[in-house]
Amino acid sequence: MIAERKDILLVTGMSGAGKSTVLKTLEDIGWEVVDNLPLELLDRLLDAPLPATAADAAQPLALGIGARTRDFDPARIVQRIRNLRERHGLEVGTLFLDCAGSELERRYSETRRRHPLAPDRPASDGIARERELLSPLRDFANRLIDTTSLAANELAQQVRATFAGEERGAPTLSVMSFGFARGVPRNADLVFDMRFLRNPHWDPMLRPGTGLDADVAAYVAADPAYEAAVGRIEELLLLLLPRYRAEGKSYVTVAFGCTGGRHRSVHVTDRVARRLRDAGFSPTVAHRDLGAAPQDSLEGSPVEPR
Repeated sequence: MIAERKDILLVTGMSGAGKSTVLKTLEDIGWEVVDNLPLELLDRLLDAPLPATAADAAQPLALGIGARTRDFDPARIVQRIRNLRERHGLEVGTLFLDCAGSELERRYSETRRRHPLAPDRPASDGIARERELLSPLRDFANRLIDTTSLAANELAQQVRATFAGEERGAPTLSVMSFGFARGVPRNADLVFDMRFLRNPHWDPMLRPGTGLDADVAAYVAADPAYEAAVGRIEELLLLLLPRYRAEGKSYVTVAFGCTGGRHRSVHVTDRVARRLRDAGFSPTVAHRDLGAAPQDSLEGSPVEPR
């Protein structure tokens, strides 16, 4: 029995039109991708259990098929897709990547690759032959992208905009606190320095606590600069994070630092993470130096409360 799939997409088209870019982009946004699968193995693939990396049972599947695929026969492929729809009730889409012949010739000349259908002849011969061969698939496809004037990154952005759902395609977002005394996190994309806020370390009653404690959080939040600064940081993140997604960034790490990494940065990290969740994001929160022992020599000189 063929396993149920939420989305199956056949990706095909002219050689050199961008199939590799499309498949790589789909994989980046969470699709399972199989390239150049012989048609006779399709049922076995659909019967096989999902890979261990699948996020859920509805992980969409993209199949790359083209002139290099073994037993490639466009007419048989069209019939096979119809069978999957009619007999098994599967939704199978077909994306055809087209491109002007002159642009394909330029790309083959630039990369010095041989056309798969014209290994010993000019690329133009192979392009003309392939266009005729693929005409049944082009006519059958329910999606078509002409890549003649698209750079690879523009094609990738178009694929993300079309095929990334609400959750798929979103970067893995991490928000963390740290202490500058123990070094800046190497994987941080955005680093915000919270050392301008008054430091609870110098209050003997607050020193043993952390930024997760209500009294410490209240002390930090009472700084006159706190609300304006943290509020603007939140607004900046809400502006930037959708842009990172649009650019296809897979991971985004936002780090908040203070001197020791136990009070100010911890509280701000906790607050910002809550604001991002309220806005529909799903950040993972980590407090790198929360368990470090407080030490006066790391904290510099105390500053009088303002």
